[in-house]
Amino acid sequence: MHPGRQLAVLGLLFVILYSLVFFGPGASGSFTDRLQPKLGLDLIGGTQATYVAALDADGKPPTKTAMEEARKIIDQRVNALGVSEAEVVIEGDRNIIVSVAGENNDQLKNVGQAAEMRFRKVLKATGDNAAVAVSPPTADPSASAVPKPSGSAAPKPGAGAGPKVSAKPSGAAGGQGGGERAPSPSASASAPAAAPKPSASAPAPAPTPGFQTKEQQRVAVEKKVGPQAWAAAEKLTAPVDLQTDPTAGLPFKAFSTLNGDEVNALTPEMQFNVPTISCAQLAERPNGAISAVGEQVVACQSGAKMFLDVAKVVGTDIDSATPQLDQQQGQWVVSLDFTAEGQEKWTALTREAFQPAADDPCLSAAQALSTGATHCLVAVVLDKEVISAPEIQGVLTGQSQITGQFDAASAKELADQITYGALPVTFKVDAAQSISATLGKKQLEAGLLAAAIGMGLVAIYAFFYYRLLGSVIFLSLLLSGLLTFGALVVLGRTTGFTLTLAGIAGFIVSLGVAADSFVIYFERLKDEIHEGRSPRAAVPRAWIRARRTIISANTITIMAAVVLYIVSIGAVKGFAFALGLSTVLDLVVVFLFRHPIMTMFANTKAFMSPRVSGLGRAMKQQRVSTDVKEA
Repeated sequence: MHPGRQLAVLGLLFVILYSLVFFGPGASGSFTDRLQPKLGLDLIGGTQATYVAALDADGKPPTKTAMEEARKIIDQRVNALGVSEAEVVIEGDRNIIVSVAGENNDQLKNVGQAAEMRFRKVLKATGDNAAVAVSPPTADPSASAVPKPSGSAAPKPGAGAGPKVSAKPSGAAGGQGGGERAPSPSASASAPAAAPKPSASAPAPAPTPGFQTKEQQRVAVEKKVGPQAWAAAEKLTAPVDLQTDPTAGLPFKAFSTLNGDEVNALTPEMQFNVPTISCAQLAERPNGAISAVGEQVVACQSGAKMFLDVAKVVGTDIDSATPQLDQQQGQWVVSLDFTAEGQEKWTALTREAFQPAADDPCLSAAQALSTGATHCLVAVVLDKEVISAPEIQGVLTGQSQITGQFDAASAKELADQITYGALPVTFKVDAAQSISATLGKKQLEAGLLAAAIGMGLVAIYAFFYYRLLGSVIFLSLLLSGLLTFGALVVLGRTTGFTLTLAGIAGFIVSLGVAADSFVIYFERLKDEIHEGRSPRAAVPRAWIRARRTIISANTITIMAAVVLYIVSIGAVKGFAFALGLSTVLDLVVVFLFRHPIMTMFANTKAFMSPRVSGLGRAMKQQRVSTDVKEA
């Protein structure tokens, strides 16, 4: 063999690994800062946020089943990569406590969002608070209240930063946007000419905290704005344009003082038509305010209020959401694959929007928002936010994409929220607070000291029993430790892996696994010498016979670590990950260092010396055996 080649590969691995440590993603600060692994909650403390579940319409807390399902979904969102070891627990009957190591206020901010996705056709549109009322159509796309969303990924001039939805070309013939050409929709497929007001039998809006019934909510709001303003708002059948008559908003001035809960008590028609109700007020509505599938709702995007139809497609119709880097456009997108039933719904909705009926109000809304629009818009609503409202350029029969100003992190966050599903409970998050370490740096130092003592004892025993071969053991453990440390730093930055005391225990246990492989190899070497071979000839034969045993033993350890990782949670999962990682790296050192260096030692004079090599007893037994045979 050529041991220099294996050693060169090992050296290249070290160069790549520590290049990532010092110059890779997330590497910043001083020399010591770049070598700092991400420590766990039990070692350095972290950030804790409390999510308080909203009461239902009867003022009762959520059921235990709903809270447990919500806990699991939040745990999946926080531990999307499975190794950050966040703590997610239920406290009482309404609270979920989330604790993450380090300063993670931004990470905790959105994990409690409901993530309820709805696809709704845009029926009507007006300006936000009429201060940016929709202007008459012009030839300049930037003059519209909302930039024209299209089926392409490239934004048009004057476009905002909001994401868009487009079709991923499926290769189907005909049509636009990668879909089929749609036949004219029937009257039953189109939206009504005007959005009807809710009848007495219509579902009530989501209950507002502090009010017990729909009637009590509205009575309180009517009292606050005054009977005249309320009566004027009820009579409105279309939004008031303050751009042409600024004084037209005076009767509705009191509505500008309503908070989000009070705005939520109004009917969708009042939320849309009253000019002094702004998008900022609509954004303050409680979570779940517009989640009802069978109700028309009002939402905003890029300075425009939109009156949206009932939800024809919902988040559960999506089979998977994946963040991807669009190589052609050079931007991150979220690809959506629908279920079989969901694809049928999505195709029907895009067909309805692609060729609307002549009396469908959605076409007027599309033309008001985007000059020259010939098809309707479909709003993609996540919780209370319209994240996209593209003009449907064809009947979409395959995979679709949400595109926009995403980076890798934001694309993954949105994909995770869609993939893991909507929370069954509406939450409000309290302010995040810092928590102290449960074990602290002294325990970390004690754990590292225990690891150092263990490695030292192994090295002393190795030098005492194996002598020159003991240096091979010591160097192998040192290289394995350096590989493991570098991997910890890189994984902490890229995947969120946090080192806890349980993880340190996993690394210490791996020392025993590494020591076993040494014993197998060196004892096999002694057996070969005892059978009459020279030390130089015994090395390759001992490796061939010991290699299978070493691989089998390490494979069993790795399999055990994988099973433990899959079935466990929390700190035990971290222990399993650390044990598996260190065992894999030990195998790398065995093949790229231990055997090559033994081959090089076999060609030295020191290796032939019984006292120096540590093979004296085996060589002495060989001579005795030879003498007996000669006698």
